[in-house]
Amino acid sequence: MKNILVIGSTGQIGSELTMKLRHDLPGGVTVAGYIPGSEPKGKLLTSGPAEVANVTNAQQIADIVDKYDIDTIYNLAALLSATAERRPLLAWDIQMNGLLNILEIAREKHVAVFTPSSIGSFGPSTPHDNTPQDTIQRPTSMYGVTKVATELLSDYYYTKYGVDTRSVRFPGLISYTTPPGGGTTDYAVEVFYAAVKGEEFICPIAPGTYMDMMYMPDALQAAVDIMRARPQYLKHRNSFNIAAMSFEPEELFAAIRKRIPSLKVRYQVDPVRQAIADSWPDRMDDICARKEWGWSHSYDLDDMVDDMIRNLRIKFGIEDPLKIKD
Repeated sequence: MKNILVIGSTGQIGSELTMKLRHDLPGGVTVAGYIPGSEPKGKLLTSGPAEVANVTNAQQIADIVDKYDIDTIYNLAALLSATAERRPLLAWDIQMNGLLNILEIAREKHVAVFTPSSIGSFGPSTPHDNTPQDTIQRPTSMYGVTKVATELLSDYYYTKYGVDTRSVRFPGLISYTTPPGGGTTDYAVEVFYAAVKGEEFICPIAPGTYMDMMYMPDALQAAVDIMRARPQYLKHRNSFNIAAMSFEPEELFAAIRKRIPSLKVRYQVDPVRQAIADSWPDRMDDICARKEWGWSHSYDLDDMVDDMIRNLRIKFGIEDPLKIKD
C-alpha cells in the first residue's frame, strides 16, 4: 500500500483509519473520501487531501483513483445495522451497487480493495458459541444480507478477475472518537458517554445478550495488517473472523461501575436491535486469521474500559464522573 483512498472517511471507522494510515504510511498519500454534508474537519481535513467520493458515482471514484494513482481502496461506505433496517433500499444501493462500482474500477485499474464484513453476516441458524470461520450464513437483516453478498461478490472478483480483495468480519466496535451511529452494538459506546457525564443510561439491549466486541485500536490494526499480509498465505480472503472480547450488558456495566460507581442504567429494549442481536454470534472463532496473517488483539475488557473513560473525560473536559468543568 502506498496511495490509498478511504471511502467513508468521516464515519466511525474511517475517521480513525484515515489518520492511522497517514501516520503509519507517510511515504504515500491517503485521500479522505466523503459525501457532501459529511465533510472532514480538524486534523482529518488539514493532514491530507480530501475528495467527494460517493460510491454510487463510479466516475467520481475512478477520477480520484487516476488523480492520486491510488493502489488501495478502503470501502467503508455503509449504513449500520439498525439504520439499514429502517432504510433497506438505501442500504442495498450503498452497500451493493456501490461495491460493484468499486470492484469494476479495481478490475480495470488494478487496485486492491478492503470492504469490511461483520458479525451481522451470520444469522440465527449459525452456531453462536465459538462461531467457525466457515459455517452457515443466513442473516435476517438487510445489513446482514448485504454483508454476505459483499463477501461473495468480493471473492468472485478475486477468483474471476484476480482483483486483490480482502476483508475481516468486524465485531461491535467501541471508540471514544466518533459518536455512535445506529449500530446494534452501539449501546456499548453510548453507556460510556452517559457514565462520564453522570447521566442515566437507557439500554436498548436486554441483559444476558452476549455479542463480540472490539476496541477501535485493535480494529484499525486488523484493517491495516490484512492488507499488508502476504497473499500466498491467505486462504479466506472474504472474510476473516476476528475477535477480542465478548460480554453482555451487565458485565460491561459492572466494569464501568468499578471506575464510576454512580452509573445508573434502565432497560428499555428496542425490539429491532434486540432481534438483530439475538441472531448474531456470542463469540467468533478467529483461529484462521491468527494462523494466516498473524492477527492478535491487544485490549481486553478492563483495558478498554480504562482507556474509554480516560479519553472521554478529556474529550468533554470532565474532571470526575459527575463534575463538568466551567
